[in-house]
Amino acid sequence: MVTRKGTTRASILEASVDLFGSRGFSAVSLDDIAAVVGVAKQTVLYWFPSKDELLEAVLEQTAIELAAVIEAAVRSAPDEPLARVEAVIKAVLRPAVRRPALLGLVREVSRLSPEHAERLTTQVQPFVRRAIDYLAQEMQAGRLRTADPGLVVALSYATVTGIATEPTALRAVEWEATTAGLRRLRSELTEFLLAALRP
Repeated sequence: MVTRKGTTRASILEASVDLFGSRGFSAVSLDDIAAVVGVAKQTVLYWFPSKDELLEAVLEQTAIELAAVIEAAVRSAPDEPLARVEAVIKAVLRPAVRRPALLGLVREVSRLSPEHAERLTTQVQPFVRRAIDYLAQEMQAGRLRTADPGLVVALSYATVTGIATEPTALRAVEWEATTAGLRRLRSELTEFLLAALRP
């Protein structure tokens, strides 16, 4: 049971990430979220007047947290493009290893209405632009394989989201969504993307 107002909103967001990611946005009700948090449905509605507004807040919060994770990874990595790319991949997927519902949340993003998708695109656009500019600069310097940097970013995103949106394909190759399985998946994905970028 949440008793402090300052933690109620955060607890609702936290529960929503887990529920939307594990069961899907359309399968989760505000009653479900309220029950997990230990508050009345009216309390959820106090903080988020509709389920759509709650989803927007979840996506915004996730984007903010992801931004902080990426910035920290880039700052701590050596000044070498493959090392930075590897650091970003690991930083982005590390939370998913600890919390598999985040991969499910990525799957839900692919099912958003056009309005939600547009808002999310606006939020991530500065990151995408920076990634494209960085890759272009490193390709020009000969430190990465020369390619279309925009397509490389798009293909990298598609690879990661494909993992989240194709659980059937992963089960077909006998992969299991355990902590060990997620670590192995992260390792294979990292090597796959690095091999595509090596000069």
